Amino acid sequence: MHRPTPGAAHPAPPADIEVRLTAELASVVAGARRRALRDGDRQLDTAHLLHSLMESDPEVRAAFEDGPQVARVLGYLVQRSIGYGLRWQGSVEDSGAVPLVTQPGWSPSARTAMEHALRRAEARGGEPVAGCDVLAALAADRECRGVEVLRHAGVDAAALTDRLAQPREPGLTGSLGGSARGA
Repeated sequence: MHRPTPGAAHPAPPADIEVRLTAELASVVAGARRRALRDGDRQLDTAHLLHSLMESDPEVRAAFEDGPQVARVLGYLVQRSIGYGLRWQGSVEDSGAVPLVTQPGWSPSARTAMEHALRRAEARGGEPVAGCDVLAALAADRECRGVEVLRHAGVDAAALTDRLAQPREPGLTGSLGGSARGA
């Protein structure tokens, strides 16, 4: 995995998080980091993570109630990329989950979501963290930007969190059991 040079605008997450990511999730994080840079944001936030997850992970898309809901979320995320998120530029995403840190890199909420996703995977017996773990962590933080996007797209974050808490079927990498197969 590519490691940014010291002083880069968006450094990698802490090593203890980064080494525990699957190649797929590392790719999601890299995509979110590129999106943050392209958007002119100082920090990778939960909306950047959500956008990258929605684009790259079929199990994440399968977690939503229907196809139109996925289309609305993606449409809203695209709007953010082309101007909707301007009100967020230059500000730090902070839902109060951790003390505010204003350095470039990950927003406090994004870092907390990744840490929560890793703990969720550990609770399953040390399985690798999956995109649905990150989605569950984002949906659980009702004050983060990712949930704001979900809310505006008509997604009930609490219901999404409940769906993601369902036991998985053996052999699936996501958290939704059989619902991920149809994706």
